[in-house]
Amino acid sequence: MEDATNSPQQPGSIRAIRRDGFFAVIPPAARWFGLTGAIPFMVLSFGGEFLSPAHQSYAQFSLMAYGAVILSFLGGVHWGRAIVPPERGRLEDKTLWGPLAISVTPSLFGWGALLVPGFIALPILAASFAAMLLIDLFMVRIGSLPEWYGNLRVILSAVVVASLLFAWV
Repeated sequence: MEDATNSPQQPGSIRAIRRDGFFAVIPPAARWFGLTGAIPFMVLSFGGEFLSPAHQSYAQFSLMAYGAVILSFLGGVHWGRAIVPPERGRLEDKTLWGPLAISVTPSLFGWGALLVPGFIALPILAASFAAMLLIDLFMVRIGSLPEWYGNLRVILSAVVVASLLFAWV
């Protein structure tokens, strides 16, 4: 029986991610910008609990607005992935529909979340971030996104979803 730690790993597999550790394979710049980008989620959700009621609603809306912006950013990753020309030939319109649909959906959910009360918006945003994580991990698994991106997204999504749900309860 072959030792699982020495066997070749499929890119994006859970074993491959655990083998190298989450932080080990993430480029330092991506790690730094990603983690600092998570700070507003934590500050606005946890810090908002210590504010006066008047300021709590402002913190909650700021959290929702920031979440909508970051969701749009996550969609932009897929727009960029879709428009990079293949190594040979040109982009075919039929191959763009799926990736471009994935790319615009997060911004629509984020925008929609800003149109409803916070008790509805926060779980919508949390579910949207979780859904984008699953899509991104699938893209890592099939080789459309780099493995380190999946590692980074797991860490950041855990922080973001936890922050949004904390603000919700």
